Amino acid sequence: MSANDRETGSAEVTAWLSENAVPLSGGLTAGAPTADLQPLKEVLDGVRIVGLGESTRGTREFFQLKHRLLEYLVTELGFTVLAMEASASAGPAVDAYVRDGVGDPERVLTGLGFWTWRTEEILAVIKWIRAYNDGRPDDDKVRFVGIDPQRAGDSLAVLEAFLTSVAPDRLPALHSTLGVLATAYPGSLPDPGQKLMHEATNLLEFVRGFDEPGTPAGAVAVRHARNLVRAADLVTRNPRHPDPERTVQAGRDRYMAEAVEDVLDADPAAKVVLWGHNGHVAKGRDSGGARPLGGHLRERYGDAYYALGLLFGSGSFRAHRIWPGPWSGVGSLTGRAAEGNSVGAAPATTVEAQLAAATPRDHLLDLRPAGAGDAPRAVREWAEATHGTRNFGALVTRWFYRRDIAPVRLSQEYDGLAYVAVSTDSRPIPPYRPVRP
Repeated sequence: MSANDRETGSAEVTAWLSENAVPLSGGLTAGAPTADLQPLKEVLDGVRIVGLGESTRGTREFFQLKHRLLEYLVTELGFTVLAMEASASAGPAVDAYVRDGVGDPERVLTGLGFWTWRTEEILAVIKWIRAYNDGRPDDDKVRFVGIDPQRAGDSLAVLEAFLTSVAPDRLPALHSTLGVLATAYPGSLPDPGQKLMHEATNLLEFVRGFDEPGTPAGAVAVRHARNLVRAADLVTRNPRHPDPERTVQAGRDRYMAEAVEDVLDADPAAKVVLWGHNGHVAKGRDSGGARPLGGHLRERYGDAYYALGLLFGSGSFRAHRIWPGPWSGVGSLTGRAAEGNSVGAAPATTVEAQLAAATPRDHLLDLRPAGAGDAPRAVREWAEATHGTRNFGALVTRWFYRRDIAPVRLSQEYDGLAYVAVSTDSRPIPPYRPVRP
């Protein structure tokens, strides 16, 4: 292809991106008029699960936009469940708050166990769901579900109470062997002998004997025991493995997908808003490796799963900074706070830069038409090509994080994109402190 052809193709892509952008004229904040979001009704027709991603864990504007989209999906498109990349063990406490007002919102949010969600923005989300549910019949209330097996302390507490009533002789094993699952993180306890898994599986088989019609305590115990099995598998896996499907990340994504599937299997009328990182909600992965959470959902539900990736232009976001080298990681962060990390405009070859060149302001973009037969050839080739994009997690490497660019093939990974021009730091809420009488 000649330089002139490349330039013509690039101009054609930019024109298509501009023509198909849906400007967020209503802004990013929930509660605004929804005229600008109305095109989503056609885009999401037939969709049962919408994955809302994020390219950082600490961008205020991402959380605000996802809140606004959640509000729209619930009130105008009939979505019924918020499934979050957060502790499945602690999720029921948040659900009890949003459905029935049980507990304190800051306390249940802190209970999810991740600093990323302990923010003003996420607190506003669960308070909105609570306000929406207030006064509605149970069948019409929006549910909250945590889907991540990590941070299983609440599950241990539920099972401790259950075993105290039915089999107190099993309590020592629960405490001595499975107690580590309250705080252990994935890959932190490699266990070739699988002792932890065996203990968790044996407990699950035991409590299944109490899951009978008319015994809700037994059903609850089974759900929490199943979560301990998943948690035990994750903490005892090796972070790296020659088979990508046997890595910690592969197991985590598969278990989170199963948690979403459990919701949909239990209620055929349910429609789920899935909240997680871009790397999880993606429907595939250009760089190969294990299938992401969204990939499992795409395989089972087809086009009824819609993956929306969130990208930004420049600004700052919160994350833990770690030193380069093999000694860095989650285990070295005790007592340290996430901090702001500034970044300038994305390199010209990235998706972010291409979106900004076409439509500099905040906007949505449905990518499915880019692969259609009537799309310009240059656009189809652009969607199929591999580009760079920013991709930050809860940890970033000190000094070098600004260079972090990951490959992405849009047709394989996302059905749509949201572009936010400026990112600012998410705003943490103080750790929960109980009020003393």
